[in-house]
Amino acid sequence: SLVFKVETHNSPSALDPYGGALTGIVGVNRDPFGTGMGAKLICNIDVFCFASPFFDKPLPARLLHPKRIMEGVRLGVEHGGNKSGIPTVNGSLVFDERFAGKPLVFCGTVGIMPAKHLGKPSEDKLAMAGDQIVMTGGRIGKDGIHGATFSSEELHEGSPATAVQIGDPITQKKMFDCLLKARDLGLYNCMTDNGAGGLSSSVGEMAQDTGGFELHLDRAPLKYAGLQPWEIFVSEAQERMTLAVPPAKLDEFMALCAAMDVEATVLGTFTNSGKFHLLYEGKTVGYMDMEFVHKGLPPMRMVARWVPPKHAEPALPASPDLGRTLRELLGRLNVCSKEYIIRQYDHEVQGGSVVKPLTGVANDGPSDAAVIRPLLDSFEGVVIAHGICPRYSDIDTYHMAAAAIDEGVRNAVAVGANLTVMAGLDNFCWCDPILSDKTPDGPYKLAQLVRANRALDDITRVYGVPCISGKDSMKNDYQIGGTKISIPPTLLFSAVAKIDDVRKAVTMDAKRAGDLVYVLGITFPELGGSEYAALLGAIGNHVPKVRAEQAMARYRALSRAMAQGLVASCHDCSDGGLGVALAETAFAGGLGLAVDLAEVPNEGIGRDDVLLFSESTSRFVVTVRPEHEKGFQEIMTNTGTARVGVVTEAPVLTALGLTGQTVLKEALATL
Repeated sequence: SLVFKVETHNSPSALDPYGGALTGIVGVNRDPFGTGMGAKLICNIDVFCFASPFFDKPLPARLLHPKRIMEGVRLGVEHGGNKSGIPTVNGSLVFDERFAGKPLVFCGTVGIMPAKHLGKPSEDKLAMAGDQIVMTGGRIGKDGIHGATFSSEELHEGSPATAVQIGDPITQKKMFDCLLKARDLGLYNCMTDNGAGGLSSSVGEMAQDTGGFELHLDRAPLKYAGLQPWEIFVSEAQERMTLAVPPAKLDEFMALCAAMDVEATVLGTFTNSGKFHLLYEGKTVGYMDMEFVHKGLPPMRMVARWVPPKHAEPALPASPDLGRTLRELLGRLNVCSKEYIIRQYDHEVQGGSVVKPLTGVANDGPSDAAVIRPLLDSFEGVVIAHGICPRYSDIDTYHMAAAAIDEGVRNAVAVGANLTVMAGLDNFCWCDPILSDKTPDGPYKLAQLVRANRALDDITRVYGVPCISGKDSMKNDYQIGGTKISIPPTLLFSAVAKIDDVRKAVTMDAKRAGDLVYVLGITFPELGGSEYAALLGAIGNHVPKVRAEQAMARYRALSRAMAQGLVASCHDCSDGGLGVALAETAFAGGLGLAVDLAEVPNEGIGRDDVLLFSESTSRFVVTVRPEHEKGFQEIMTNTGTARVGVVTEAPVLTALGLTGQTVLKEALATL
């Protein structure tokens, strides 16, 4: 069974980029590890949203320069992942000046666990009344106190740097190894991590199984003296798990922990008293009904009002220089190579990496998704992909969310994922949507959230992709004095899927001269929110729309073609549109492409630049060996597929325009 979780660590990373990101990655490691009876962690992903590292405006109070944040976050995730022995296999960077107010730091982890554990489904866990409450791993300190509440408000002059936890991946790795042995020996009934809220959350959540608990806070191991009982209870100090251990197995469990140099402490007992009972040095310091703890807060009632915004359309040049424009797009921060960051993460540890973050003849082409082989005695594999399109929020968050979902699924399909065994995760990062004096446009921002959720429901139902996890971060604003910076509403949609045989995985690089070039999917005049529109200093209104039923038919057909070995390469069209996808396919393979734009499937497009740089969704650039042409075309019938050119030996990207004239001729070396 596969386990997947993605978390955010935005606020901590804004104040302490290294520490915030380090605890982001080691913290999310504990979520899949604590799923069911415990999972072995097989890979990490990371997606970062920053302002430009070349930001040259005056910085508002308390804000760090975006380059400092970027480098600190990169290093924190590198140290957290590499030192934990978990490969980092997938990720991306997104740049927008509004992320100067608060960066977005998404960290995710995939785990694998046996389908059965001691004769029961491994995802089942249940604390029992009488089980001992045991905390393992790190000690408790003041670091991380108020971490959850601090992350649930805008960045302001009083935001405490002490709310950032201090991570130690080595301590956590030892604990993971120990607890996996304890799992296999059947030494505990239930386990969960100490994340937001520390013991208050982990014990409180597990006690729902039994109906109560009695917790002795003075027994907790501390990093240093001087903590108050409430601080011990809510501290988010890292590297800790809470377990329910049956009394009959307690001695064996504690002996195993001692033998593996993992600190373990009995803090109390799970009960069926119906009470949330805290003690310190024998005195009661907290006593509430469990019913009130979990159901005492009434739901909020809020008002959302949607008014579609209107933006200026990009002023398209009368005679565009497509070669120059393509070079400029390839150099933009959201499109250019991220190799210098990727190379600092270990994607080979554990030995299961198949499709790596970079691919091609020089290993410099951006892979659409990762493929790993977690069990080295099997050729079955796992595909990990994601989609994120915050720029489209400026026009309509419904289509932003739909595009992110489509991109995540599309990237997984591009490497050979099995569409029938795929699941998704939705991570919402939003600016404050609650009406207040500070947020007079709260109803509009809440309407944006409603529309994004409607898209999530609509598109995942058509694609048959269940959302198995996710997280919401709702206060991604900066407010000090009269300055307020709000992020663009953002949905990260991550996909995890099975690939039946990793030997049939497909990469994005052109493979050989003479192969045929196809474009799959129809291009529409959809420059709204695109990189081309941004290059022209505009936003536009014609946002890319997902036509889910047509896209799903295309994805199913492409998957069949891949399963039959008919596809030599496949690359999705996303940022920068078809032009960028063609260039990346070519230079990753060290080969040229000669294409005819008049053959590209499109509707309503009369300009070469719009055809090349529109970011319409659900499209691919595919290369096919000539001997597979007939079989490929038969499978792809009625899916918006057309042959548009050929792979060439000469390393040049050439395109004929809609009128038959050469409109693009660029040596790969210039791209």
